Amino acid sequence: MTIYLSLIWEFIKTGLFAIGGGLAALPFITDIGQRTGWYTTSDIANMIAVAESCPGPLGVNMATYAGYLTTGVLGGVTAVIAFTIPAIFIISAIYSVLNKFRTSQAVARIFYGLRPASTALIAAAEIGVVKVALLHMDTFKATGSIASIFNWKCIILAAVVYYTLVKFKKHPFFYIIASAAAGIAFGL
Repeated sequence: MTIYLSLIWEFIKTGLFAIGGGLAALPFITDIGQRTGWYTTSDIANMIAVAESCPGPLGVNMATYAGYLTTGVLGGVTAVIAFTIPAIFIISAIYSVLNKFRTSQAVARIFYGLRPASTALIAAAEIGVVKVALLHMDTFKATGSIASIFNWKCIILAAVVYYTLVKFKKHPFFYIIASAAAGIAFGL
């Protein structure tokens, strides 16, 4: 029972402070895994891939996945409820207050001030994703060889996906399916 209480506490905090969307939740979710040992860095890479591939909000999908890794289906349900509870209360409170202060300069400045914090959280999450997906940090630490740091297959795949995304502008679903197929075909 205490693991469920811990899960609730960790994901309420994450839902409360992950301002900026799902990627802003990633540093919090990473921290939970490192502190508790509920899931590994490799699990987080899989979590991102699955969460990005599934419909729905990224943060909710990651909370579900993290909770499921921790204690199974009940953990997934517990984590997603805990993650969304702060948003429900905050949005309800903001809606009732914000309508009264819609033209307030102070409110506009608060939202403007939150942008850099959200940007920093998202940038930190993206750097973490790059490290997990494109670099072999553990191999580099073990060997000290600069050549061993790069996951060349994944870097090439990322470059090809980026190029084709910019050139052809197809729906993201196409790139997700193509990348999954490449992962199977090339053992990524």
